[in-house]
Amino acid sequence: MHSAPGRQRILVLLSLILLMSCASPASGNENSLTLFLCGDVMTGRGVDQILPHPSDPRIHEPFMKDARGYVNIAEQANGPIPLPVDLSYIWGTALEVWDEMQPDLRIINLETSITACDEFWPGKGINYRMHPGNVSCLNQGKIDFCSLANNHTLDWGYNGLLETMKTLEGANIRFAGAGTNREEAGTPAVFEIEGKARVIVWALCMSSSGVPSQWEAGDHTPGVNLIRDFSSETIRILAKQFSQIKRAGDILVVSIHWGGNWGYQIPETYSRFAHRLIDEAGVDLIHGHSSHHPRLIELQMTSLKIKNFRLQRATRSDARWLQETLNHSSPGFGARLALGQDNRLFLK
Repeated sequence: MHSAPGRQRILVLLSLILLMSCASPASGNENSLTLFLCGDVMTGRGVDQILPHPSDPRIHEPFMKDARGYVNIAEQANGPIPLPVDLSYIWGTALEVWDEMQPDLRIINLETSITACDEFWPGKGINYRMHPGNVSCLNQGKIDFCSLANNHTLDWGYNGLLETMKTLEGANIRFAGAGTNREEAGTPAVFEIEGKARVIVWALCMSSSGVPSQWEAGDHTPGVNLIRDFSSETIRILAKQFSQIKRAGDILVVSIHWGGNWGYQIPETYSRFAHRLIDEAGVDLIHGHSSHHPRLIELQMTSLKIKNFRLQRATRSDARWLQETLNHSSPGFGARLALGQDNRLFLK
């Protein structure tokens, strides 16, 4: 946890679908605010195929041309999946964790277009999509917010993006980080948590996470909210945007899709930029994602794993491996994680 006089500040550098984090800025207070933060959520390919309304299974990957191939691989490893599964199936034990934690907001990075469009982005290699008829799987998880500022939002082109936004709106799920133009892509979602606080969620992405530069939203063209660098000018621009929305007592969350998929280390430039957003731009919490490796966080973490496209609690040995891996890969941050009796990880 990173604190400064006058207000509590929380920094999260990474949270994956397997690493579900809850942040409570005022722990112990009955009016405290609890946020569920989850990184890359992918409901396409094999996941979409086992749901009640699967998309056309044709995909455009170098080594797999039919999304049902991923279902076959999962079943070969772990046994048959009862097709079609119900819309709550994929969340598995996560539903119990949410019941225990009772988060005020559930925030995810959605790395899947929700569209029936067949106009995939050529040459990308991996194009994720879920059929709009399956969007209620997100409602089953009571997801409040989806960041669309990532490297899969336009996998099925501009029409796919527009259908994704329309489908989320129809499902009553808020989003940010993409839009029909630059202004819309840079507009945050605002939540009024009764009796607690107003929460503003901004979504950004960087090319380092694999976002094509041509996906950046323009004055009159759809796209994502892409930032180009970690410069002082970028900080100044973001600080100005934030100040136009944030009021006294608000909690400002910035969700950033940045960095490559692989590796345990957090580049110093990323950490420095995150702290500058907190110290100079008025941000209260950074929710980072992109990496497929676990990395250090500054909040409580619940360890889950996926089996047959369904979340379940990690075993004690899996949770201990995660603890040891994070502690081994993060000595430069001066933080150590302890393992609780319930397999949750928390700062010592």
